[in-house]
Amino acid sequence: MNGVRGEMLVEIGGERRRVCLTLGALAEIETELGVDGLAAVAERMKTLSARDLMVVLAAVLRGGGDEAPNVAGVDPREAAVAVAQAFAASSGQAGG
Repeated sequence: MNGVRGEMLVEIGGERRRVCLTLGALAEIETELGVDGLAAVAERMKTLSARDLMVVLAAVLRGGGDEAPNVAGVDPREAAVAVAQAFAASSGQAGG
């Protein structure tokens, strides 16, 4: 795990998984949510639907190296925490 890069280990379904908000993950999030720019992503993150949450979680898992993340059965609370931790780690605010 590379904390300088913004990688973080999160607990999802009893398993430790790596998340990272990479540039590629951010571009994927923008595309899938139909928004343009960081400000629009931040605004959209305030009111994510379940589908949106799955999109964002899959993107940050791919950013962490998971090539084909299956997020369909993930507990929504765990998904929300994992996404929040990925965003916090990318801004240097995560505790680790």
